[in-house]
Amino acid sequence: MIHQHCGVSRLRAYRLALGKTLAVAGGEVRALALSRDSEGPRVEGDQLSSWETGGREPRRVVVSVLCAYYGATPGALGLSDEPLAPVTTTETHFPVPVVASSSSLGDRVDAARRSTNSVLAAGSVVGGQIDLLDERLLLLRKQYLYTPPETMLTRLLEELDDVEGLVRERQTTSVHVRLTEMTALLATLIADSLMKLGDVRRSGVWYETARFAAEESGNLDLRARVRAQAAMLPYYYGPLETAIALAREARLLTRGRPTATAAFATMAEARALAQIGDSGQAELRLREAATMYERLPSASDDDAFAFPRRRYLLYLSGTYTALGRSSAAMKTQSEALVLYPAQTGIDPSLLRLETAICLAMGRSATEACQLATTVFLQVPEEHRTPIIGARARGVIEKLPGASGRTRAAMELRELLALSAGPE
Repeated sequence: MIHQHCGVSRLRAYRLALGKTLAVAGGEVRALALSRDSEGPRVEGDQLSSWETGGREPRRVVVSVLCAYYGATPGALGLSDEPLAPVTTTETHFPVPVVASSSSLGDRVDAARRSTNSVLAAGSVVGGQIDLLDERLLLLRKQYLYTPPETMLTRLLEELDDVEGLVRERQTTSVHVRLTEMTALLATLIADSLMKLGDVRRSGVWYETARFAAEESGNLDLRARVRAQAAMLPYYYGPLETAIALAREARLLTRGRPTATAAFATMAEARALAQIGDSGQAELRLREAATMYERLPSASDDDAFAFPRRRYLLYLSGTYTALGRSSAAMKTQSEALVLYPAQTGIDPSLLRLETAICLAMGRSATEACQLATTVFLQVPEEHRTPIIGARARGVIEKLPGASGRTRAAMELRELLALSAGPE
């Protein structure tokens, strides 16, 4: 049991078994309470945390709601030995989902996330061990920029196993914070890898785990960074409103400080706003990001958590493209492409596909589809993931009128259909 192995309260153990963050569980408990009684108790994440750690005891009416939410007795939750009204599991509005895995790697991804959630709340290693972990994580962050996502996923899970092994043990507060930060970074890269592979469901829950870990760490910049990264999933797979909300939350968390995370979040918000046609707000965020970016010191280019100029230009290109400013977009794409090293990931391909989108919007349909076809076929197979296919389909979607029925468009559509992987 999580309660026994991780040294957490029974109430917290039940939440962790569901893989829920304090904010999510608090909101759902509140919704359940209000569904039973419009004047029911108003539960928030900080209240739930206090009950989990023994800081306060919930009222009897709240205990009844918690029992219904978790499908457990008060005694099982560690809240009371007194009998309350019988609790049936049919009252539980938020059961744990049971999802069949499609592969052994998928099984491992799911098992690792559940294990990570269950140990985050627990918490002796020496400084040297932590430094070694930091060095290994930095190497992974460099390798992430060019390693195929499925290969990278295996390495990330192996590293997470080691971090979890230390988190399970009781640590000093400072060590526990550093381990939790590492967990947030690893979970973010796992989520991003799954996003590239088109596994939207698993990517989403891993981003939730990354946000949970970032919240537990108390690191404000990390909390903002994880949200900005999480905005990428709805940006590519929808809904765009969620991408905007996450990027905006990240930007507000940075409190206007000119940091790489702030510039990244602001550019992510601008790009998503441009996609929904909100040109006024998109342009405003672009100006803010440009002012901020010019004030940043030079940073490493070979780190997945850096925001180098080439990535800034990638987001700028996406924003210009969505705003219909094709000339500025194509100029930005050309500037960005020369900044990428020979050994790299899919970003240059994404930039060239945006060039194809600009051509499509400029009524050069055949040239646009031929370029998209060439780019798609030139991507190494291990990097040719659904996210590339989704961007290539964007070229077809931008073709005006009857252009979508040209020979080049039909060939591109057929190629994407044959190459489509699981969504």
